[in-house]
Amino acid sequence: MAKPSEAKQPSGDDESKTTAHALSQADVQIKCQITKTVHSKPKTQAGSINGATTPLTNDGCSDSLSNGDSSHNDLGRDEIVIEDRTKDSVRQVGNHDVVRETEKHSKLLSRSGPAGELDVVPEKSNQETDGKNFQHDEEPDKILSENSPLFPSLPLYGPPSLKSRFRCILFRLSAFVLSLSFLVFIVIASLITSVPRVTKKLFYKLTLRDIKRQRPFYEEECRRADIRRQKRKAWEHRTSAEKIGGDQEGTADEYPPTEGGRDKIVCDVGYYARRVGLDVDMFQVRTDDGFLIDLWHVYDPREYTTSRANAASNTSGPRKTFKSNEKKPKFPVLLMHGLLQSSGAYCSNDDDSLAFWLCKSGFDVWLGNNRCGFSPAHESFVQTDPRMWCWNIREMGVFDLPALTSRVLQETGFDKIGLICHSQGTAETLIALSKDQRPEFGEKLTVFCGLAPAAYAGPLIGKFYFKFMRNISPFLFQMMFGIHAFIPFMMQMHSILHPKVYGWLGYKVFSFLFDWSDARWDRGLRNRLFQFAPVYVSAETMRWWLGQDGFAKHKCILSTKEVVKWEEREDGHAVETTIEESFERSTMTTNQGEPGNIPQNGYLPTSGPWYNERVPPFALWVCGNDQLVDGERLLKRFTKGREPHVKMVHSKVIKDYEHLDVIWAIDAVEQVFIEIREVLWQTCNARDRYRVPEGCEAVATWSPELDSLTSGS
Repeated sequence: MAKPSEAKQPSGDDESKTTAHALSQADVQIKCQITKTVHSKPKTQAGSINGATTPLTNDGCSDSLSNGDSSHNDLGRDEIVIEDRTKDSVRQVGNHDVVRETEKHSKLLSRSGPAGELDVVPEKSNQETDGKNFQHDEEPDKILSENSPLFPSLPLYGPPSLKSRFRCILFRLSAFVLSLSFLVFIVIASLITSVPRVTKKLFYKLTLRDIKRQRPFYEEECRRADIRRQKRKAWEHRTSAEKIGGDQEGTADEYPPTEGGRDKIVCDVGYYARRVGLDVDMFQVRTDDGFLIDLWHVYDPREYTTSRANAASNTSGPRKTFKSNEKKPKFPVLLMHGLLQSSGAYCSNDDDSLAFWLCKSGFDVWLGNNRCGFSPAHESFVQTDPRMWCWNIREMGVFDLPALTSRVLQETGFDKIGLICHSQGTAETLIALSKDQRPEFGEKLTVFCGLAPAAYAGPLIGKFYFKFMRNISPFLFQMMFGIHAFIPFMMQMHSILHPKVYGWLGYKVFSFLFDWSDARWDRGLRNRLFQFAPVYVSAETMRWWLGQDGFAKHKCILSTKEVVKWEEREDGHAVETTIEESFERSTMTTNQGEPGNIPQNGYLPTSGPWYNERVPPFALWVCGNDQLVDGERLLKRFTKGREPHVKMVHSKVIKDYEHLDVIWAIDAVEQVFIEIREVLWQTCNARDRYRVPEGCEAVATWSPELDSLTSGS
């Protein structure tokens, strides 16, 4: 895993460095805080989105603010305020986007204490971020609409000061006590709800019956357990022979393992890859807003050679080079994980892990991880700095996904990849591809494969503990869960508890929270499955998912609650409303014919499609018994023609599947993986350049002209 880099601290005694650091932070925060327009002028482009972009520093003013007012250098020690009085000033942000401010007088950071450092500016409401203050290009689809009610404004923080440090300490103390109490309550509740199952299990044992026989894949679980025992014995025999210098029997495996024996149950994708004859190379990728995130490459070690020629690749070890003179390269695919997980979730099921299965089928597999993960790292901020945690799902989609994709393209030398996402990974992709965010990102994808797509909320959002989080105010949410990582105590327990205890407890807690079971999983591997969760996420991300002004409010990632209810009525669904929502809807309906009577958020139910012509083809696998998200509603959005630019290569609703079954079920290979393999090869943009995947010799090329708008199984 990538370790956090040492971040520089701005000196309170150095006025110029403090000011420069403030401007640098403003540059990062502007990208997330105000409406942005992407320009096509060559002079504003600084490079591609990858790990080699110009870093932000604390030692000087970022180039992105080079056009600002020169008066920034004359600020006094007692009042450091960033002011912009220029007319129609242009600022370059990151490597792609330019912010244009028209006749805007802005104060981005507030006054501070005696040290002359910057303090926290209170977060502004959507009404204060008025679109009329910004002027956009000929291409309105390029605007990142910060004033959208779907994405509440993030707080803006300055460099540490005595006052801000004290405030952070108070938030950390209150969050430690309150969030830990919340976690303890959830753990106790999960254990209490397990009592009926434990009682039933005990009753079966007393009556000399095996309750495991009721599991749907009992015989297959027994068969796999026997195979694991045989492999362990064979490995132990082999290592014993090596120690005594005796004859070593060759292995009949097509992919001979380089690790074996009893499962250590560790949080290490490389270890589990080597157990199935593969290996993992680790990269560190820099996002445009300065985060250092992990990218893992799963490969067959027999097809690669070790090379130290390129030391600038940011890998955790010697560079691996493909033996291009022996075989054609494999088609690259990127996998993204779900909420509170890492991409290790794709590597924990032996040969039936999606990542390993695709690699052995003939694909070049890359595993992306969102910011922070197991080892939070930023080039400028340390973990105790609230600026490091000032992001939510939109930053994951707008920054993380393009950075990871560009790095894969850079390493492979190709122009497009296939993208496979699960749960939250699908949400950030759907957001990034939308016409108001990063539609150009779609041009780098041959297809988007969504597993358990998280676009609409399922009935689980009405559970009492989620209602509690939705009903508390943003300030109380910060008091309870802090302004840094969300309940970091969960990750700290990973290094304290025994792996089996941690895996068992992790399953109990997540099963209680998200209402899923292990009925279709290989229970012998369950403790291993939960070694890669949870991971560090920001409290702001969880506030977006569960707070009162984000996903939990609208029950959709890209439509407001008014639009969602309008869709429900049009589709003939029963609409559940509160008294307040009924009044709001009746008011809107009564007045919609009168001029100027537009909903306060500025969005009408007929607000139009989410995507434009740049969106790649979609393929979706929906869980029919998913209580967490409603994938069938997303499919209905496409079949109803609400997204005319979205072309469906494949869609499938898998009856009885729960949220995690699409990646962990024993029959996931037959139900999901084989179809993913075919879809990836169907949509491959240059099949003559790549190796034909196993089982895809007869798969025809997909063409949107010859296919209908939707096709399913």
